[in-house]
Amino acid sequence: MSLSRKPDWLKTRPPSGREFAGIKRTLREHDLHTVCEEANCPNLGECWSGGASGEGGTATFMLMGDRCSRGCNFCDVETGGMEPLDPDEPANVASAIAEIGLDYVVLTSVDRDDLPDQGAGHFAETIREIKARHPGILVEVLIPDFRGEPELVREIVDAEPDVIAHNIETVERLQFPVRDRRANYEQSLSVLEQVSEESAIHTKTSLMLGVGEHTHEIYQTLSDLREAEVDVVTLGQYLQPSRTHLDVSRFVHPHEFETWRHVAESELGFLYCASGPMVRSSYKAGELFVEAVLREGASVEDARREARAAGN
Repeated sequence: MSLSRKPDWLKTRPPSGREFAGIKRTLREHDLHTVCEEANCPNLGECWSGGASGEGGTATFMLMGDRCSRGCNFCDVETGGMEPLDPDEPANVASAIAEIGLDYVVLTSVDRDDLPDQGAGHFAETIREIKARHPGILVEVLIPDFRGEPELVREIVDAEPDVIAHNIETVERLQFPVRDRRANYEQSLSVLEQVSEESAIHTKTSLMLGVGEHTHEIYQTLSDLREAEVDVVTLGQYLQPSRTHLDVSRFVHPHEFETWRHVAESELGFLYCASGPMVRSSYKAGELFVEAVLREGASVEDARREARAAGN
């Protein structure tokens, strides 16, 4: 395997700035992890430094350690060598949020198939701790599939985050080799569908392009997600983290991403679609859309405009 040369539209600026340094310092002081760092997110510099919107930095906290029990071929998070959960992590995350000054927080986690409840209880406890300390904060969670076990998904729903995301990652045909064999298309759809059926919580998912999918498969996946009543979808370019990871099949042009945004919103009825080469599942423009709808009571159209203005 070899790393493909990136086109010009995938160039990013290196991390810098006061917000970036401050967030990194706070995370280290509380012994916390972020998916931004562990997965080498290309938007780390923009998000932590405040981005084009000129607002404060943001970060996606990664719970339950920095090592995953699964080995997805697209992901740069380390696999194996699982360690016990840190009982202080929920409180430490809540404290870090106050120090950073966030009013919208994203929580995600590694997979913890080694634990009896796969970490659902720890995840839910963190949500409740944040909500108890910061009643006005909006909490988005990007959860594992919990092997599709309804009682574990329900534990997250009962903790009452404002957004529940779970990533389907790719089209049905490519679930493996892209994802670990313990993940699958129907299982991920069932998680999203359960959240929609059992609550009024907004749902969200993400799809990578450039791993070998065909156009009709992208459309079918988006249609299946809407059938599961998913509200928000993000589409981004897969980038190979290292030579040992899955090869990039192609670099998708920004114009094609814009076409899929139009299809998702105008044809299929998603409330919002963030679609572009550098878009990731935790993406600031998507967070701004949700915040505009939930906190400000904006219309979908106004929230879309606000989010797009911030993302340009």
